[in-house]
Formats: sequence, structure tokens, C-alpha cells
Amino acid sequence: MAADARQLDRLFKVIAARKGADAASSYTAKLFSKGVPACAQKLGEEAVETVIAAIAGDRQGALSESADLLYHWLVLIAALDLDPADVYAELERREGRSGLDEKAARTEN
Repeated sequence: MAADARQLDRLFKVIAARKGADAASSYTAKLFSKGVPACAQKLGEEAVETVIAAIAGDRQGALSESADLLYHWLVLIAALDLDPADVYAELERREGRSGLDEKAARTEN
């Protein structure tokens, strides 16, 4: 099996299956047991760690932290009862639009 973006969907299925599981059974279940705020905080921590590695020019660190960041993003969206497909659809909706135009449209609302 080749490593590609489909890995996110496979990982999400594993993560979602751990919702409601005993917190002692897995790290993912433990995160879910702490609620959305804790999941969001952990995502923020991983984002900062990714940024720090990138600024330091630590390519391997940035790679490792990016994987952690994506994992914690998937945990957060599962905690919010979202699905990666929801995010993909939003990205598709924005496709072909200037980033500047899209951002301006969000601030006008």
C-alpha cells in the first residue's frame, strides 16, 4: 500500500472508532474523554511545535511534528462530529477562487 493522502482517511476511521472507548485503552480515547477543548489545545500545541521546527530549519523535526499535527487535527474534527470529507468539500468549494477574494468574503459576513 502506497503512502498518500488516503492514509488520512484510514487513520480517521481508526480514530473515530475509539470515540467512547475506555480512556485507559488508548491515547486517542484518552483525548476524547477530555473533550473538545483539550483536543483543540493539543492541536494548537502540535501546530506550535511544527512552526518551531520549521523556523529552526529542522526538516526531520518538521516532518515528525507535521504527522503529529495531522493526527491531532483528525482527533479534533472527530470530536466535533466532523469528517475529513467535510473539510475536503470546503476546500473544493474554495478551489479556483483567489485566496485574497475568499478571505475578503469571510470578513464581509
